[in-house]
Amino acid sequence: MRLMRTATTGLLFALVLAACVPMNVQRSPAEIAAAQNAANLMQQGQFDQAAQAYLTLATQSSSQADSYRLQAAEAWRQEGQIERAGPTLDSIKRQRLSGDEPLQFDLLRAELALNQHDAQTALQLTTQPNVTVPAGMQLRFLELRARAMQASGDNWGAARTRVQMDDQLNGFDHTQNRRQILDLLGKVNVDSLKQRAAAMKPGDRMLPWVNEALSRQGVAVASPQPELQQPVGTLLPGANANVREGYKAPAQLALLLPSDGNYAAASTPIREGFFAAYLDAGRNHAPRPVVRVYDSQGTADGAVKAYQQAVSDGANLVVGPLTRGEVSAIFGQTQLPVPLLALNHPDDRQLPASGTSEFGLLPETEGAQTADHMIERGLHHAYVLVSNDDFAQRAATAFKAELAARGGQLDGMVTLTSFTNAVSGLNIPHGNPAPAAGATAPTPADTDTGNDTGIFISMRPNQARMLIPQLQIANIHLPVFATSHVYAGSDDATANRDLDGVEFCDAPWLFDAQPGLPNHDDIAAQLPSANGGAARLFAFGMDAWNLVPYLDWLRTHPGSYMPGASGQLTADQFGRIRRVLIWAKFQDGLARPLSGSLQTDDVPSSAPPANTAPEPASSAPASASSSGVIPS
Repeated sequence: MRLMRTATTGLLFALVLAACVPMNVQRSPAEIAAAQNAANLMQQGQFDQAAQAYLTLATQSSSQADSYRLQAAEAWRQEGQIERAGPTLDSIKRQRLSGDEPLQFDLLRAELALNQHDAQTALQLTTQPNVTVPAGMQLRFLELRARAMQASGDNWGAARTRVQMDDQLNGFDHTQNRRQILDLLGKVNVDSLKQRAAAMKPGDRMLPWVNEALSRQGVAVASPQPELQQPVGTLLPGANANVREGYKAPAQLALLLPSDGNYAAASTPIREGFFAAYLDAGRNHAPRPVVRVYDSQGTADGAVKAYQQAVSDGANLVVGPLTRGEVSAIFGQTQLPVPLLALNHPDDRQLPASGTSEFGLLPETEGAQTADHMIERGLHHAYVLVSNDDFAQRAATAFKAELAARGGQLDGMVTLTSFTNAVSGLNIPHGNPAPAAGATAPTPADTDTGNDTGIFISMRPNQARMLIPQLQIANIHLPVFATSHVYAGSDDATANRDLDGVEFCDAPWLFDAQPGLPNHDDIAAQLPSANGGAARLFAFGMDAWNLVPYLDWLRTHPGSYMPGASGQLTADQFGRIRRVLIWAKFQDGLARPLSGSLQTDDVPSSAPPANTAPEPASSAPASASSSGVIPS
């Protein structure tokens, strides 16, 4: 097993070093030379010869015989022939070993026991109390414990042990360990997982893994907003005022996007947003890589070929591809030699490989954050009215899960297929207008009148313009909260007057609510792809570039975030980029950001000079769907 071989590297060097360092007793020059020769054979990977050399030494040194036998057993284990070590281990007297050797002896016996299907013995040897495990042996110790637990039927314990190992691994071993964690949790009863998750504190390292496992089994789980503690890009003191903490740009970057066909409408604003941010970084003298654009063709095969070509051309980082099928195809490769920032999430819920990140505009994010927003406003009861679009159904599922996790109650849900008589028979209380942000929570008496109740909607602008007046005619005055799909991306006071009072979450760049970013109106005046609903994809493209130099920092510094165009961006432990959105409200038909709905630390680059906008990355005319949704 490859992970076992990797985990023992530190131990192997420790054993080799032990053979080279003088023992507590006097050794002859010939014995020292023979021990050095055996150690050299180990280093060269000639494990069988090393084992024979150590056994020969054991017959010649009565005082160090058990130590040499231990190293012979280790050599056979490295050779992948642990069964040959059995007789040698049986001949060792544990009390004659010193230093870390007793623990090494126990680990060899545990591995031999596992090879002989004796899980109980292996478990006893790897769960002894009051055992101090040196840093160089921890991975091997934990993996043997995990294997012993799994072999004895304790899948939960095995998964928890592998989670302990997770941050000590990298590359292929890291990816494999993560797959094993989820495989183990997939064998645990769903109800048991739910109970364990409910009993965990927010900071428990197992909670994200349990939620991931439940999600894979079709269970809707809560998705609380990430904590935003420290923005990236703090200026470092020194002569170069443009050097910022965490900034690490690759030398060469590849951008994978489909250039024509059904996906061109989405890829055009993303590409132009990417290069708008790239040019803005240049004006601020930030180090930038060479960027090459590759056509992923919108297909799995095209994406894999584009990735492989980018690697062959010397790319140090790949951004893209765009569709879920393309991302799944690349994630499904045996190895990814170059790190990847995928611009969507895979459709088969694969975890990103080690060093790989995924970033997308998920309706689930908006649904969950709407539930959080309502709870924070003192609204613990909700009615859900959504269209039958895929984005609306996904947002509603996330809303329900988060509402329940926050102690709220879903009083009713309707999927609307027609909006001509949408409120008939809904049985929604009349209520009062929404409480102001920061207002005190409703009293128990308010519950009876619906004052702790709100309505969540997820639908397109024209559908919302039909629904909201019907609620008012029915004398239903509950506060209404929506996903970004309710806003077409540009102001139309006449058409949107019917939406007055509706609050919705959205990308801050559409409202110039995030300081330090290029002005939205200036860019929209020059680039059609920055207008309307396509502006969300344009902002997404801007963030795809702005994330590039900070990916490693975000992944290794929990709580750090990048103030972005599509939201405040942070990375979770799986390499998924998560967004915290701004809140806006329709007033007199105009969408305006709510005060205090966004942390406004400067983005990690200075704003461009006034009245400037980047040139388009392509002269081709741009168009995008009004929803600003990335295609699947």
